[in-house]
Amino acid sequence: MSFEIERKFLVVGQDWQRLVVAHTRIRQAYLAAEGALSIRVRIKEDHTATLTIKSRGAELRRLELEYPIPATDAEALMARRQGAVIEKIRHDVPWQGLMWEVDVFSGDNKGLVLAEIELDHERQPFDLPPWVGTEVTSLRKYYNGDLALRPFRDWAPHATENVA
Repeated sequence: MSFEIERKFLVVGQDWQRLVVAHTRIRQAYLAAEGALSIRVRIKEDHTATLTIKSRGAELRRLELEYPIPATDAEALMARRQGAVIEKIRHDVPWQGLMWEVDVFSGDNKGLVLAEIELDHERQPFDLPPWVGTEVTSLRKYYNGDLALRPFRDWAPHATENVA
């Protein structure tokens, strides 16, 4: 059984951009986004795809099971989604020995920029980069499953929540 230990933060400013070492275009959709589990289909760069089952909730440690599937199957599943398609560019940003992922959302979630860090254990120490703002790990509205059902564009007011 696999678990994900992840912390989420709002991004402040654009200084992180000069540190990017790679980026990936991601489209993902939720086949089920309510209840104890979410089921997600994700397509990266239009050619690799995964089906993921995650425990739902705004928790630091969550169950995560992920399986590769053909991109054509992912497209067919995406057409049967709940809510909006999540569109984003994920940027890999190294900081003090760890890799941060900065997601710049587009589409219905345009304007939202989040930084995530995956940890080996819940108490793993790490330093916050200067471009990391408020922690939002415990706020469900910042999780992709919730963003598919209630996109950032529908939040009010949100203009000052995230400056990217």
